[in-house]
Amino acid sequence: MTDTEFTLAVEPRDHHGRRPSRRMRREGRVPAVLYGDGKPAESISVEARVLRRFLGDDRVYSSVITLEIDGRRESALIRDLQMHPYKDEVLHMDFLRVHKGEMVTLHVPVHLLNESISSGLKAGGILHRALVEVEVQAPVGKLPEAIEVDIGNLQIGESRHLSQVSIPSGTVLVALQHGDDKEVVSIHSARTGDGEEAPAAG
Repeated sequence: MTDTEFTLAVEPRDHHGRRPSRRMRREGRVPAVLYGDGKPAESISVEARVLRRFLGDDRVYSSVITLEIDGRRESALIRDLQMHPYKDEVLHMDFLRVHKGEMVTLHVPVHLLNESISSGLKAGGILHRALVEVEVQAPVGKLPEAIEVDIGNLQIGESRHLSQVSIPSGTVLVALQHGDDKEVVSIHSARTGDGEEAPAAG
């Protein structure tokens, strides 16, 4: 869970459709929409230069963001980003309104701990990351930045599944709610690519 507060200034927009959106992008702004929490959807825009710097911090994707709009403040999560097919450029954004205590669902990254001292890797094993992110449910204000998995004692042929992962209090792993105990990470033998040694020839 992050204690960092993220604030983003946005402006309301009155014009919709492809032509106004293209004109807005030429003027250096990114069209967006704010919806949810039982309120009408609002069309807004963000300064592209500010947005690029803002999105450079990976924590914003799993944090509550304060949107400053017309002298008021709205709490929201980034729900969707529409990217240009070949440029590093955001074409459109969706923000979801949230309020304190509300349970929300989102994807957060998996961070591996103690990879440099992992027993299996030091013995020559090959790391296999089955999941790079997981879907979680948590209350607003207690959203984890990431799910951490300690692989310091992981041996060749062993794996860690979701049921073996420590999670913050109040956080739920969505897959486990559906009985899907996914593998998160494993260490395979360098000889066969799995957890077993290759059989001797002959």
